[in-house]
Amino acid sequence: MDTISSSFTLKSSQSSNNPHNTLFSTFSPLKKLIPHTKKLPLKYHFITSSQKRPPLLATFFKSMDDFVCTFLDPPLRPSIDPKHVLSGNFAPVDELPPTACAVVEGSLPPCLLGGAYIRNGPNPRFAPCGPHHLFDGDGMLHVITFTSPDEPTFCSRYVKTYKYTVEQKTGHPIFPSVFSSFNGLAASILRGLLTVARVVTRQFDPVANGFGLASINVALIGGHLFALGESDLPYAMKVTPNGDVITLGRHDFFSDEPFSIMTAHPKMDPQTGEAFSFRYHVIPPFLTLFIIDPNGKKQRDVPIFSMRSTSLTHDLAVTRNYVVIPDIQLVMDFMEIAKGRPPARVDLDKVPRIGVIPKYAEDESELVWIEAHGLNVIHFSNAWEEDGGETIVMVAPNPTFVEHALDRLDLARPIIEKIVINVKAKTLVRHPLSNQVLDMGIINPTYAGKKNRYVYAGIVAQPMMLVGVVKIDLSAEDSVSGGGTVASRLYRPGCSGSELSFVPREPGNPAAEEDDGYLVTYVHDENTQESHFIVMDAKSPTLETVAAVKLPGRVPTGFHGLFIKESDLNKL
Repeated sequence: MDTISSSFTLKSSQSSNNPHNTLFSTFSPLKKLIPHTKKLPLKYHFITSSQKRPPLLATFFKSMDDFVCTFLDPPLRPSIDPKHVLSGNFAPVDELPPTACAVVEGSLPPCLLGGAYIRNGPNPRFAPCGPHHLFDGDGMLHVITFTSPDEPTFCSRYVKTYKYTVEQKTGHPIFPSVFSSFNGLAASILRGLLTVARVVTRQFDPVANGFGLASINVALIGGHLFALGESDLPYAMKVTPNGDVITLGRHDFFSDEPFSIMTAHPKMDPQTGEAFSFRYHVIPPFLTLFIIDPNGKKQRDVPIFSMRSTSLTHDLAVTRNYVVIPDIQLVMDFMEIAKGRPPARVDLDKVPRIGVIPKYAEDESELVWIEAHGLNVIHFSNAWEEDGGETIVMVAPNPTFVEHALDRLDLARPIIEKIVINVKAKTLVRHPLSNQVLDMGIINPTYAGKKNRYVYAGIVAQPMMLVGVVKIDLSAEDSVSGGGTVASRLYRPGCSGSELSFVPREPGNPAAEEDDGYLVTYVHDENTQESHFIVMDAKSPTLETVAAVKLPGRVPTGFHGLFIKESDLNKL
């Protein structure tokens, strides 16, 4: 019977005065950690947060934090009220060392054996005393490794960022958040002053060490595993032979130019091994593109001065010849702090745009911007070229009500669309692919940047949960009425899942059909308080479960993940 369904931080060797390298323009970036070498081994200089701070001063700062939370914060809206944000399966969990678990249904497919599935997500180390946004939690990796077909190993570990290390010593949160810290004018002013005071007295030092969370995504770049966030550099991670997860340190990809943040969604080109990435800034240029080569070394910056403001661009798409950049209505505006509001907001007066630029452009002279009213692409499922490169086809969820995109995904009601761009004519046409509320659309990774047929997405339901899975056939003509949905399943009542990953049944087989493989994810059951790792048959019209592993700990609702096959895991 179907168990789930049907039912330590691095210290920079240099400093910089470039204001573009951090989300907060007052904080300078890190420079490169070590010189470029041929093999580009990851090498780090560890610090232990040993800077001394007066205990009485730290106690005073904490009392001021408590004062702001108790007397100055206005009533908290649901999106920043920890009682709401951290309820149900959004509540944090403790670390769990490598623990054996049992296959309770079916059997694990051979393509999983020797590999690992890793999912990232926010998991606050300390209970917040004031406002807290879902995006504020410390990164935690939940990893299941398949060293045995009958007894996988599960582990949950924090990403030991600089923020985590410092707050582990202080015993409470002290780092500010652009999503929740600025709540009412009086509270915003005092929290801002407290942040400056803590930096000046060296309670923490974001200038040298950053202050990101590494809580959004995981990626393989240049042969190494990274946990990524949006407001810092990635943190290199290692999965040990016994299934544990170790934080190696903060990494800048041996950059010759100083930088200290990058997107959590770099896009890998499977043909070249390059990673295409970007970072945004609060002063011009508001966006900068760059490439990380197959050896893991960052290449030169390509500043985009035609980006008119700080867009909270979260993802990009890569085709054979182009990079596609969304300029969305989610923006960063630090003038909002003066009004007692968070700088991260939705600008409903802004007209979104889609930018298309050659992959290896040295500047933005060939960049084409296309206005796209109502199109706010936050995650791309895939993109490819047709008609000899004159047409770009993209598949992506688009929030119907973007005003809720920073607080309630379910109320934003994302709908998956196919967007067809005529590059020469600078026009685009949009085609809804389903009438369901869907997000976290993924594909068979073999088809990244190439024309594909199938997209697998999570069914979004209140309150902000993925309660099922659909398989959409992009070749179906009647997609908007649901004709494009060729397979679907709902989890049992009370169950919710994470983003899917597709694992080919026969990796490397060029004759394999696109949907010949498995969908894997974590699913939590609120009724039994049990979490499972499940494997679904991607070809099945019901996406039936072929294996389920009962996990020894709860897996909270989180963000993005990936499956690492045995050969890649061995290299790590």
